[in-house]
Amino acid sequence: MSQAQFDVAVDIVKNPRAGRPTMKPSQDQQLFFYKHFKQVTVGDVNTSRPGFTDFKGKAMWDAWSSVKGMSKEDARKAYVDQLKQLLESIGDTESIAEVDAAQ
Repeated sequence: MSQAQFDVAVDIVKNPRAGRPTMKPSQDQQLFFYKHFKQVTVGDVNTSRPGFTDFKGKAMWDAWSSVKGMSKEDARKAYVDQLKQLLESIGDTESIAEVDAAQ
């Protein structure tokens, strides 16, 4: 999976395209995208786990920690593949073609 395809995929997740089917990732899908994005851009989790009352922070930290040791290439591929599955489920073939065209 190329860095260019990953970059396009990240842009689609962060900035849904006007005039295309609406993408509404579930909470689990959002955590999936988050943890793989962090693994590609930062690497292994490098912060302390948030405190007891920070439920959202703990969920995000735990998600990121779950991919500890995963290579950047594998994380990029997982991110792009998951996005393409989500786009396919809502019929957004234009966005899939946009990701596939990036080299």
